[in-house]
Amino acid sequence: MDIYNFSLYLGGSGLALMALGGLGRHGPGHAHHSSHHGGVTHGGASHGVAHHGFAAKDWAHSALWSLMSPRVLFSVLLGFGAGGVLGGRVLSGAALFAVAAACGIGLERLVVAPLWRFLFRFASAPAQTLESALYDEARATSGFDANGEGLVALEVDGQVVQVLGTLCAEDRRIGLRVRAGDRVRVEEVDGARHRCTVSYVARE
Repeated sequence: MDIYNFSLYLGGSGLALMALGGLGRHGPGHAHHSSHHGGVTHGGASHGVAHHGFAAKDWAHSALWSLMSPRVLFSVLLGFGAGGVLGGRVLSGAALFAVAAACGIGLERLVVAPLWRFLFRFASAPAQTLESALYDEARATSGFDANGEGLVALEVDGQVVQVLGTLCAEDRRIGLRVRAGDRVRVEEVDGARHRCTVSYVARE
């Protein structure tokens, strides 16, 4: 098996597995973020040179992250292999390699990437659970009793839910009393029992 047939097989198999598992949505390419604040001066030509330098570095960094995406790698391999197998009937050597490489890039940019975005455009985000509210602020909807317990309202997955809140041991020890409307912070979550431990933040 030559390099083109191997690439065709590997790229096709990889893309098929990713499509079935829905893994393409979590490629490293989506984790990229950049900053343009470091080391750029604000005067004359030096600002322009620095700006273009950072733009070039940012583009190179973005391209590198994209190439590390499994989906991009597999689609380029698939196009490279297909181009090599089909082009091998009339070309050879460096010319065949160049045509195969162009086919790999073209398949990714013009076919696979748009199709991938379309396939997963309607995929819903995973539902959040009570644990997602950890360290968020909540609001007491009732005064806490002598045991440091009361109802608190917090936002989970876009909805406001009420759970039983227990004031943390340190706040209970110093005698803090939570009244309805006070702001508290979620410190621990017990999703199974639908309750949480909170610390006092401020009184409205």
